[in-house]
Amino acid sequence: MPRIIFQSADGTRTEVEAASGQSLMSAAVAHGIEEIAAECGGACACGTCHCYIPEGQGITLPEAEEMELAMIECVIDPRPQSRLTCQVTVSEAMDGLVVELPASQH
Repeated sequence: MPRIIFQSADGTRTEVEAASGQSLMSAAVAHGIEEIAAECGGACACGTCHCYIPEGQGITLPEAEEMELAMIECVIDPRPQSRLTCQVTVSEAMDGLVVELPASQH
């Protein structure tokens, strides 16, 4: 199972095991990552699962689709590396991925 590292704005890291095929959001919720509220349950309708996925990790993610990009425009402090965890599907290639969590969601 891929290991995903969720890093809080204060630098605290929580490593979780995620199943291939599940969303980053469901992995975060299953492991009690409080910054991922997931209020819409993964429907890409609320932005409460916003995160930053920094480049340079050697992991290529699929590009965000229009619906995700539109929702990211509504989050607090969007950045070029912003993603919604409900729209990112875990794969074996993501082992060791660091997902940074915005301070605005703490």
